[in-house]
Amino acid sequence: MVHRALLLVDIQNDFCAGGALAVADGDATVEVANQLIKWCRARGEIVIASQDWHPQDHGSFARVQGAEPFTTGMLDGLEQTWWPDHCVQNTKGAELHPLLKQEAIAACFQKGENPLIDSYSAFFDNEHRQETQLHAWLQHYHVGQLIIMGLATDYCVKYTVLDALKLGYQVAVIVDGCRGVEMQDGDSIRAFQDMAFAGATLYTLEDWLEVHN
Repeated sequence: MVHRALLLVDIQNDFCAGGALAVADGDATVEVANQLIKWCRARGEIVIASQDWHPQDHGSFARVQGAEPFTTGMLDGLEQTWWPDHCVQNTKGAELHPLLKQEAIAACFQKGENPLIDSYSAFFDNEHRQETQLHAWLQHYHVGQLIIMGLATDYCVKYTVLDALKLGYQVAVIVDGCRGVEMQDGDSIRAFQDMAFAGATLYTLEDWLEVHN
């Protein structure tokens, strides 16, 4: 039997209001997540999460590079945005949002632990050299369908969705459960277009609940 899971991407304090890398309106994703968690629990469906989990001196941090935040350079042979320090291991900023119904989360998969390369996707680092435990865990529990939402649309959500599709998962993206960094105007819209072009199905929460209730 093929199972379905809700994957909550990086709904962490540092990406929400007051965080080190706050995404505009990022907190709005929490209520959408909680409604989907309630829907999943009523049906016995799986809820999992991913978590950015950087060492203190991660190579993607502008401070480490002596660069201005949000400028770009090269890290391990890849073009890299230099980010403010964020989601440092075992800090408040790295914790999942306190209003998220965390008791329903069966497993949380950490990424971005290698200081030499960034990891936007919940499945792989940015060069696909190392993978997290996520794919193996999903395979163990016979999960073939994913509902994905979280932060941020144009980075971690996008690359998680694209990798999930490449790995053969059926993917639904809850668009109003995502918010983007928007380094350039329209980045989130383009990210949704990329996801849809690659094979993801886009829903609003209302549409998802109407179709699947």
